[in-house]
Amino acid sequence: MIYLWTALGLACAAGLTALFVWFSNSCIKTTRYKIKIEGAPSLRIVHISDLHGKSFSKHNSALVGKVLSARPDFIAVTGDIIHRYTPENKSVALETVSALKEVAPVLYVAGNHEMRNKGYRFFRKDLREAGAEVLDDACAQICGITVAGLNGASLRNNKIEEITPSASPKILLAHEPQFFEKYARYGYDLVLCGHAHGGQWRIPFTGIGLYAPGQGRFPKYSSGLHSCGKTKMIISRGLGNSEFPLRLFNRPELVVIEING
Repeated sequence: MIYLWTALGLACAAGLTALFVWFSNSCIKTTRYKIKIEGAPSLRIVHISDLHGKSFSKHNSALVGKVLSARPDFIAVTGDIIHRYTPENKSVALETVSALKEVAPVLYVAGNHEMRNKGYRFFRKDLREAGAEVLDDACAQICGITVAGLNGASLRNNKIEEITPSASPKILLAHEPQFFEKYARYGYDLVLCGHAHGGQWRIPFTGIGLYAPGQGRFPKYSSGLHSCGKTKMIISRGLGNSEFPLRLFNRPELVVIEING
């Protein structure tokens, strides 16, 4: 009898652990921010990052449904929509973009995984055909505001100086958050980033992530809202996983931003 109860206890513990891991990696959390930008119109942005080819349901309908319910004026995608080691998952990414553009305009900038994929120039063409406006080192006017996009490989080439518009209000889409102070020097009102995956595993009730690429252990910039002068940066914890196979205490995140002028 003792062995039976022990086996049942272990089975329950294993089941609860599996449920917790599934919940931590498959149930999307919506995080909302309200930002005041001088001279900007009132608008709503949905920010998506680091999908890594993940599908949350058939045709990613769970993700698209959450975006639809947010009623955005436009959707910002800040890179790593595919995984460099599994380029075949680009079909999931393209299908998702195609569905999202029926909700609102999609503005996209590449992350490090796209840039390490030798077929990115072809994938970029596919993204445009799917309905995304690709802002790799380019700007777009949308909803009365200027949005600039910094390609995942361009910061080190100082492309940011070339693409930065002179007039505000202006928003920057850039994949990597650890260069925040440099972004702020160019006078952006708001910067949207991803890349850090929320620190992969987070210490419960602290908001502290354990590791982020480019920053190492206990990264300064892993999620949330940060300020430097007049510039604010919002970091998405992302949706998918890359080298780290799972998240702990760090659910996939969809970011909704309300901007008030």
